[in-house]
Amino acid sequence: MTKAREYSTTLWRWVAVLSVSVTLVVCMSMAQVQTTTSTTKGSASKTVTVEKGEVVYVSGNNVIVKMADGTLRHFNNVPDSVKITVDGQQLGVHDLKVGMKLQRTITNTTVPETVKTVQTVTGKVWFVNPPNTVILTLEDGKNQEFKIPNGQKFDVNGQMTDAWGLRKGMQISATKVVETPTDVVTRQAKLTGSMPPPPPPPPPDQAILVVEEVSAPAPVETAEAAPAPAPAALPKTGSMIPLIGFVGLVLVASSLTIKAFRLR
Repeated sequence: MTKAREYSTTLWRWVAVLSVSVTLVVCMSMAQVQTTTSTTKGSASKTVTVEKGEVVYVSGNNVIVKMADGTLRHFNNVPDSVKITVDGQQLGVHDLKVGMKLQRTITNTTVPETVKTVQTVTGKVWFVNPPNTVILTLEDGKNQEFKIPNGQKFDVNGQMTDAWGLRKGMQISATKVVETPTDVVTRQAKLTGSMPPPPPPPPPDQAILVVEEVSAPAPVETAEAAPAPAPAALPKTGSMIPLIGFVGLVLVASSLTIKAFRLR
């Protein structure tokens, strides 16, 4: 059991020493390759896009805008952090009203950049396999393999040659230049708006109705009509005898008429 522990401890020590050695070799080898990076910027170009629309619906953080071409765009869950400049004031999504005019100006600024990476290595040729690889003995005495890029040239005592002209023992210096073009784009959006316009005034020839409160006229007191006078009483000289005689005459005439019809 003790021997096994001693063997395990020794093994781990050798692994640790080997790991440190490999790390040092890699660091020393990489130290022989010098790398410099530079960035060159070109002229900036700007593109401006303007979008216009009118608010037709607002509910909470949901907004529907009718664009200038007549299409409807639904902006769902607009963040409260979005601000709109209206008459010099910063308004949020909850301040929008139907009929407001909105304008979004998007400015894209593009700056072309070229990243130039220069790698320089110096060493003695130990082995070459043209046109793919070369193994150099660096200044620290370690050998390191390098891949040869297409068209790579080597400086041998002031003369330039390719991989096919390398020989073992030559002291060479090689420089690798890589240029990577990129475009850096920055985007800036500005949102402005205006309140809906007031309703237009009526045309000049249109009558304007003005409702005035007219107080009810005070009731007029009228005098009650006097009752009609009672009919005058018959004079005391009047009598019912003529009326009775007239009725009797009518009855006699009726009886005679009936008797005549019977005789026939």
